[in-house]
Amino acid sequence: MRYLTLSLLALLYSLNIVAQQFNVATFNIRQKNNSDIGNMWDDRKNAVTNLIKFHEFDIFGIQEGFIEQLNDMQANLPDFSYIGVGRDDGKQKGEYSAIFYNKNRYTVLNSGTFWLSETDITTPNKGWDAALPRICTWGIFKDRKNGKKFIFMNTHFDHIGVVARKESAKLILQKAKEFAKDLPLILTGDFNVNQQDEAYLTLANSGVVQDVYNLTAFKYEPNSTFNGWGKTIKESGLIDHIFVTKPFKVRKFGILTDTYMGKFPSDHFPVFAELLW
Repeated sequence: MRYLTLSLLALLYSLNIVAQQFNVATFNIRQKNNSDIGNMWDDRKNAVTNLIKFHEFDIFGIQEGFIEQLNDMQANLPDFSYIGVGRDDGKQKGEYSAIFYNKNRYTVLNSGTFWLSETDITTPNKGWDAALPRICTWGIFKDRKNGKKFIFMNTHFDHIGVVARKESAKLILQKAKEFAKDLPLILTGDFNVNQQDEAYLTLANSGVVQDVYNLTAFKYEPNSTFNGWGKTIKESGLIDHIFVTKPFKVRKFGILTDTYMGKFPSDHFPVFAELLW
């Protein structure tokens, strides 16, 4: 009986090691824009980072962040670092599609940013029919809890270019395989399309990644992910998505509708998933 008990404890311990849990998210934080009267970044930056801390994000992608915003976030999130560059010059100018990660848990093994373009992915430019330069930031991370590696990619698709969105989806899948070969992949972003759009389906039906939304029975979906500062909330509708590959499993999915004093941290709600592997 003693040996049976010890064996059972050893099995449970090994399962605990294998089934590590962590929280991922995608969050369009809205650029620092002087036209956002009543929703200025200096008024809402603490709400953004307090939300992240309360919901215990481990690793997440942001969109529309300028360097000043990233600096503010890092100051309020001392356990986090980020990777990424500005899309306008490949340095600090323009919007970032940065990846924030808990530096106490994850080690960055490799990272980079490429432009979503059919001509040149290494220097700032607009691809296909896009209205603006668009980028994808990626990193290969090692989880110190279990020693496993994965690639995390974060992006913001164009709001105008129909061809650009579809081709960007194909390019990201191609680059994920090139950068990380057979490593598990997490892809986050503001894709500017819903779950019926061709660009979304290019990813969801690729046979490579799956939408976390479809991988769990527990969905917290009180309304749409885009809120327009509370003016354009719909009953449902996602344009911000999280995709994963095997072996990740999804315990729960949620649109986090936190507000403060009747105001919104951003014009998008963050999308959250608790993953197991």
